[in-house]
Amino acid sequence: MAESAGGVAVVTGAGSGIGAAVAVALLERGWRVVLAGRREGALRDTAARAGDRAGAALAVPADVTDPDSVAALFGAARDAYGRVDLLVNNAGVFGTPTPVEDLGVDEWRSVLDTNLTGAFLCAREAFRTMRAQDPRGGRIINNGSLSAHTPRPRTAAYTASKHALTGLTKSLALEGRAYGIACGQIDVGNAATDMTGAFTTGTLQADGSVKAEPVMDVRHVADAVAYMAGLPPEANVPFLTVLATAMPSFIGRG
Repeated sequence: MAESAGGVAVVTGAGSGIGAAVAVALLERGWRVVLAGRREGALRDTAARAGDRAGAALAVPADVTDPDSVAALFGAARDAYGRVDLLVNNAGVFGTPTPVEDLGVDEWRSVLDTNLTGAFLCAREAFRTMRAQDPRGGRIINNGSLSAHTPRPRTAAYTASKHALTGLTKSLALEGRAYGIACGQIDVGNAATDMTGAFTTGTLQADGSVKAEPVMDVRHVADAVAYMAGLPPEANVPFLTVLATAMPSFIGRG
């Protein structure tokens, strides 16, 4: 186990996938972690994966699209631990792959509400907490995506949300300077999770073909986030990309 970081982290979407892996990695490195997500049972399962560090986890059911729920989440973190040193904005949905001409407004809003507005609401509460605490400051890490740079076919809502998240990351980094709040973004390509399960059997490519794509262990993403989180306050990684080496749809003309 790594040396204790001694900080308090809030991780959204912590019940599965990247969020669960990140939460466990932080717990293993000595963080106290507030696990946020819609399903309390899944959050408790994530905590149990940390073994003897499970007691350093607090499961808080929360809906990142609801301002009152987000405020209650950060209130629970402050009540339990007195402060918040790290927010990992991970909660997100992919949506149903749909040609743009058939994309419904409700589907569009659902994806944007979770991926973008949810990240904003959590960041806003993090700012309020980190500005007021003593010592002041902290760090926010947003889960972007390779779709923050390059779209997949039929993913207009998801791609738009992730491009916008990059703008939010930059704005948070700029405004956070005055308060010792660093903000960075990790852009992930093909980590093996439930969301990417279909990639290994075949997914739509830009040329219209359907091809299987390689994936990587989600632990590599968690380790990268833990690295970003463990930096001293005077250092920041604004953007970091981690992807399966041979995936076809980011570098080159895939």
